[in-house]
This record gives sequence, structure tokens and C-alpha cells, in this order.
Amino acid sequence: MKLGLFGMPLHPPARPLADSYEENAQKLIYADEIGFDEAWIGEHMSCTTEPITSPLIFMASVIRQTRRIRFGTGVIALPNHHPAVVAAECAMFDHMAGGRFMLGIGPGGLASDMELFQVLDNAYRTERMMESIDTILKLWSQDPPYVVEGKHWQISLKDMVMPQLGVGFIPKPLQRPHPEITMTAMSPFSDSVKTAAMRGWGPMSANFCPEYVIASHWKKYLEGCEAAGRKPNGAEWRVARNIVIAENDAEARDRVMNPEGSNYYYFDYLWQVLKSVNYTAVMKDDPKKPDDAYTVEKLIDSMVVYGSPKTVTEKLLAFRERTGPFGGLLMASMDGSGPNHDWEWESMRRLATEVMPALRKALEGERAAA
Repeated sequence: MKLGLFGMPLHPPARPLADSYEENAQKLIYADEIGFDEAWIGEHMSCTTEPITSPLIFMASVIRQTRRIRFGTGVIALPNHHPAVVAAECAMFDHMAGGRFMLGIGPGGLASDMELFQVLDNAYRTERMMESIDTILKLWSQDPPYVVEGKHWQISLKDMVMPQLGVGFIPKPLQRPHPEITMTAMSPFSDSVKTAAMRGWGPMSANFCPEYVIASHWKKYLEGCEAAGRKPNGAEWRVARNIVIAENDAEARDRVMNPEGSNYYYFDYLWQVLKSVNYTAVMKDDPKKPDDAYTVEKLIDSMVVYGSPKTVTEKLLAFRERTGPFGGLLMASMDGSGPNHDWEWESMRRLATEVMPALRKALEGERAAA
């Protein structure tokens, strides 16, 4: 099983941007040092709470301070970008990172970004996303001339091509035919998962989804594989979770339920944001219950994996048994203000050095039994 870090990231809105960027950079470097396999960083253009506007620029800043960790965009909101720009910049990053790049794509999830780029309509946004990735893959698959007559983007590069000078060539990634592509999902029974499976891409389930939503994603993945005549492979599926690990269960619960803690802040913030756009169903373990039946503590209990290393190992194995055989576990990255820094770093260390070895050993036994 792969171990990754997933960062929206999310911080208090008044925190200095430079502090947030430095903390996240140090976290990626530390993740590489202690054995994380990959890191995924999100993109948000219009939110000081989620301050990274370009995951590629941010991740490029730590390429040479890391040795083995792979970098993924989590995600590039394709409806908001010209596909030729995405194709060229991702190809550049893949070369800079020595092939350690993964392309995470999605329609975007921040309402203010949707308004900013005039893509508030869900069907319109999804249509632009799919046209964009098809255009990117076409640009990566050929040399000029480039002619793409899309509904949303028209690309023509044929008259100013000078092969002997290298002019008119859109760069291709180092990894051929292209880097691994992953598509995010957070809605119950998300069609994004089915689409990813049909296209041969890996699905990634968000950390702020309750258990039944995660299980629904595996069902949609199976649907997509069946429709495409592909054999299902849980190794393609990544699931993100908020994880808090301490010496014992009581200490872990104190940290996760502490109103000054980053996990408490995280779920309080998300709940308020989703209530404002009438999209709380994504976080409810029972979609029939009214919003006022939920508290931050209830949300935490339904979506955060916390406890001692032994308890967290047992919880993750049981969670995977109930939801489906995901092959990638992503720890959601929280803010590190005040005491949260030490708590975050301890959870990362214990997850990588204590929980994952036990988890992988248990899964080896599972495969042997099968």
C-alpha cells in the first residue's frame, strides 16, 4: 500500500501566507525523509484559508530538497485553465522532477473560484474538464501541426512551426505516454469515479467524506471497470483520511477534539462553507438527517481516524474491509499553528514508521490467504 500526504492545504485565514507556504514546504521535505511515497497539493485561486494558487509552483520549490517522494496535483481545476498551458507546464514539471509527477485533475471545488472563472454550472464545468484533459493528451501524443477544434478551446499551431529551430513544439512529459492521471471524488456515488475507471485513471476519494460515501466510490469504480471491460485493481484507488496518532487513545482524542486543534478547525470551517452552498450531504453519514443534527464533534467522530498506533492500524484495516480494497492511503495535511505543529509531525512520523509497516504486513497476510 502506498502512503501519501494530501494538502488542500487549509490554514487560518489571517495567517501570513509566507508562514503557510514555509510550513507546507517543510512538511513535504519531512514526508520524504520518513518514507511517504507521494504528496498531493491542491489549487485554490480565491481563498486565503486555502492559499496555494499553483500546486506546480509550490511543489517545484522542494523538488531538489527531496529524494524519492512523488508529486501530484490535487487537483488542477481544468475548467479554469487553457489546456495548452496545463500541458506545457505539467510536462516541464515532470522533467524537472525526474519523472516524479502525477497529474490529478478535477472540475474544482471552491465556489468562489467557480464564480471567478464563470463555471458555476456543474454540467458546463464537467464538460470543460473532460474536453481539457482530452486536449492535453492529444497535445502530448503528437508533434506539430496541432489543430484541435473543441467546443471550449480551439487550438491551432501550424503556420509558425520551424522544426529545424524547435519552434512550434509543445513539450511532452518525461514519462511516456504521459504521467499517471488521477481524478478526485467527494460526492456519494460520484460519476467521476466511474469515468476515471473507464478511462484507465485512478480515482481519489476525499478525506471529508463519511464511510458510506467512500464505499460508494468503490461501487462506482467497479461499474466503470465493467463498462470498459477492465479488471478492477484496488491499487489504482487512493483514499484520503484525517489521521491523528498519539501515544495512547485518550491523548489522541484530546488532540482531535480540542477546539484549538487543527482538525477541529478544519471540520468547523468545511461545514460552514458547505452549508453556505447547500452541499452538506457530502459530509453527512446519514444524508436524511438535518444539518442541525450535526456538530463538529460528530463530524470528527465519523471522519477522523485517531488513537494509538495500534488502534489506528486496527481502525484502518476495519475501514478498508468495509469500504473496499484501496491501495493508497493519503493522510490529510492540517494546519501546524501552535501545538498543532508537534501533533502533526508526530502523527506523520508514527503513521510512516509504526502504522504503515503493521498495515502492510497485515495486507500481505490477506493476499497470501487469498
